[in-house]
Amino acid sequence: MKDIRPRIRRVLQGSDADFALIMNTSYHDSNFTYLTGIYSGSFEGSVVIAEGESAKLITTQLDYGVAKDNPAKGLEVVCVNSRDEMLKNLKELKGKIVGINGNFLPYGAYNRLKKDILPKKIIDISGRFISARQVKEWDEIELIGIANNIVKKALSQIEGEFFSGMTEKELAKTFDSMMLDYGASSPSFETIVCFGANSAVPHHVPDNTKLSNNSFVLIDAGARYRGYCSDVTRTFIFKPEKKGSKYRKMLDIYNTVDAAQKAALERAVPDAYADTVHIAASDYINKAKGGMYAGKFTHALGHSVGIDVHDGPGFSPLSHYKLKERMVISNEPGIYIDGFGGVRIEDDLLILKKGSKYL
Repeated sequence: MKDIRPRIRRVLQGSDADFALIMNTSYHDSNFTYLTGIYSGSFEGSVVIAEGESAKLITTQLDYGVAKDNPAKGLEVVCVNSRDEMLKNLKELKGKIVGINGNFLPYGAYNRLKKDILPKKIIDISGRFISARQVKEWDEIELIGIANNIVKKALSQIEGEFFSGMTEKELAKTFDSMMLDYGASSPSFETIVCFGANSAVPHHVPDNTKLSNNSFVLIDAGARYRGYCSDVTRTFIFKPEKKGSKYRKMLDIYNTVDAAQKAALERAVPDAYADTVHIAASDYINKAKGGMYAGKFTHALGHSVGIDVHDGPGFSPLSHYKLKERMVISNEPGIYIDGFGGVRIEDDLLILKKGSKYL
């Protein structure tokens, strides 16, 4: 049974809020999953209020069964059948300071809350949720690890599905099917597949580009497993012409990115500043081969991974915070050359007491 009490403490600690409140709309706030431990069901219009070391989930008959089948220490589940019953269960918020996720709650819903529950004040504690979720519990790390293994298993076998003339869309569809077969509930984001020169575009959307010999194949994919995500990238070379200059250049780019990822991994230790991990990778790339690839690494090195695939801050030049044990952050350096192609290698790393390791 999950114990959500430590999560509530982390969210409210250091906040002026008496209560934390999460309200789903027609969309699902991922902090709802964090505060309840429930990863299935729709819970549209459901509300969670938390204080101290307990939380109350107020939902309808539609999702009540799902909630009762997923008990958690510290969580009370209440079923309501009308708006009046919902408001009755929120009456304890009257005259209190209520913290909300301002990054999610629409302005209209905010105004209705203010009118209906008559709090002393509503404050934005979205930063508390972000901070709390950065350091994972071991059960969360286990689920992220399983999600990682699903993607890596598919990546280890995907080359057997390559054939000349296939399209990026076809390969993306095949890869998604493989992840589902290996236990994913869904992809954690739209799978990126890039052939040839398209691999120089970090967030290329798969299209009808056809696969040809001696070309890069970049696959950036994630699996969702029991509410938790992974994010892994591999770059292949399809039917390489090993005696040609193009292949030698592709291999050199790959080896440079691989070495940059290793340099970043070595720097990712507790109490190191996150921006220094990015700098370790970017400096390696910028200085490699006499500066041949300077400026060709064009994005942040990584992002936190968890309930959301982008679960908070990660490694970037602006990420000046200290790394802590049990943070999970992607390490994804890349080199991108317009008109030629690019390489990205990505793994999700776990910060340990000493050093870090890939999940």
